[in-house]
Amino acid sequence: MRTATITRATAETDITVEINLDGSGTYDIKTGVGFFDHMLDQLARHSLIDMKIRAKGDYHIDDHHTVEDTGIALGQAFAQALGDKKGINRYGECHLPMDDAQVRCALDLSARPFLVWSLDLPTQKIGTFDTELVREFFQAFATHGGITLHIDQLHGFNSHHIVEAAFKAVARALRVAVETDPRKADAIPSTKGAL
Repeated sequence: MRTATITRATAETDITVEINLDGSGTYDIKTGVGFFDHMLDQLARHSLIDMKIRAKGDYHIDDHHTVEDTGIALGQAFAQALGDKKGINRYGECHLPMDDAQVRCALDLSARPFLVWSLDLPTQKIGTFDTELVREFFQAFATHGGITLHIDQLHGFNSHHIVEAAFKAVARALRVAVETDPRKADAIPSTKGAL
């Protein structure tokens, strides 16, 4: 079973993440940040990765630490669940349309973290959620998951649609990347022999 549980407790947050890479996309997510929960629900549902996330943060300051630290813990869980990465596709990509928005994601589960970010969010808030936190989440997730992650906005003028398209595009790309390649199920997908 490709599963992992990560607990991260600091003076700012207390987070537990459980994932199953071979799940069906079930989710049980409570971070205390409503819009963020909605986006993480999309990430689980469209990646077919089961996720249970519990987070408590210093909301009296803002949502920054909760969102970023959830990205850290989720990235660590992915890295742990992937193990030696034997047999995975490794690469994934998706062009995801959502009404006015279209977002492209390409990723590599390379153990070389890097984020290329090209989203232009026209508003600073979606409800009470700070839109700059979307990048903070993906930066933390990519860094701690060892993921080369490119997220590019091709179209869009509605911040909610752009962000949701980004989460769904990443989810669909992850779905492809973590799947086992039946032609190379016993091989590390690298000429180096390790990732």
